[in-house]
Amino acid sequence: MCLSGRQHQALHDGYRTDRMKKILFVDDEPKVLEALQRMLRIMRHEWEMEFATNGQKALEILEKEPHDVIVTDMRMPGMDGAQLLKEVKERFPRLVRIILSGQTDQEAFLSSARIVHQFLSKPCNMELLKTTIERTCALQNLLKSELLRQVALQIESLPSQSNLYEELKETLQYPNVSMETIGKIISRDIGMTAKIIQLVNSAYYGMRRRIANPTEAVIVLGVDVIKSLVLMYNIFSHFNNVQLPEFSAEMLWKHSSATGAFARKIAMMENYKPADDALVAGLLHDLGTLALIAHLPSQYKKALELTRKENIPIPEAEQKILNGTHAEFGEYLIGLWGIADTIVEALALHHSPGRSTDKSFTLITAVHVADVLANEIYPVENSARMKVDFDYIAKTGMADRFSMWRESCLSAF
Repeated sequence: MCLSGRQHQALHDGYRTDRMKKILFVDDEPKVLEALQRMLRIMRHEWEMEFATNGQKALEILEKEPHDVIVTDMRMPGMDGAQLLKEVKERFPRLVRIILSGQTDQEAFLSSARIVHQFLSKPCNMELLKTTIERTCALQNLLKSELLRQVALQIESLPSQSNLYEELKETLQYPNVSMETIGKIISRDIGMTAKIIQLVNSAYYGMRRRIANPTEAVIVLGVDVIKSLVLMYNIFSHFNNVQLPEFSAEMLWKHSSATGAFARKIAMMENYKPADDALVAGLLHDLGTLALIAHLPSQYKKALELTRKENIPIPEAEQKILNGTHAEFGEYLIGLWGIADTIVEALALHHSPGRSTDKSFTLITAVHVADVLANEIYPVENSARMKVDFDYIAKTGMADRFSMWRESCLSAF
């Protein structure tokens, strides 16, 4: 894992203008804490680090002064890591919560899936640990709204379409259900896909390569794990649109699904690999919208009213009401969950690809174009104002390819 260009700049700006980030490490083995101190001494001018040998001491430290990130072992006597992070989530909602652990059984891992942002395995090399923490700090600097940061830090999972959620529950009851069938259901839903991709790419599973295909993720996790996540740990939930009935969640899901399919098709046309990254980035590109509607419905209602009243694009209305856009919120949320930087950046820049420094075809190109094309079939709020950034397309050297992308994507409809 490495920091993206945007994250490098945000981290630099943060160190220049903000206070030093405060990181708390918790482990019941003093030798482990001593090793962490030695290993991370290089960061002493950029982080304020504290160390605690148990959960109670950690909570006492947090009571005294605010911190930004907590990194804890899982297996500890008395209060274990999961119990500690559950307490931290309730009492100190501003903290990023990371587990750094060795021998964690599957039940403990799954039970912590709702409260942990990222999971790292021992032994963990210094560069990975350092980059993981730096990445979360950079994301904090990218999202200016304190309200949006706090909301994102508290989100455990994203709501799913009721019909797909029920279909998944019913399908899991069949004794010989195939993992491909389960994967196809999950791949049609924004919330399910985001959470499954987060879990399968955590260090707990120790994958040698990153997985972006939801069906492949299900095969790795196995049917029993999916059953546990759905039926025992309630990792997925229904989408409740009662508070914002004027917004068409169904149209958002259709639009997102089409964007994912189009982005994958465009990526394949340009021989971009892995094309599954484009599928996932396209499906998740408006994840921030879904999360804002679910968790800040009254504020988002004001943004919708403003975009209709002033006939402005929804990102502009979001910025005025929320001091941040759905793209920035989505970027922060899935970055917090440790999802790949290329996918994170594609979410962040799908309305403003010209901010990218890349001068060649990337995931950003595929998702931006796919989003605009999907609007022609499944328009989202005030989408008529959303246009292809042809200056950006020209910068990537792809201006002569757009008409072929459009024809190929829309020919199926």
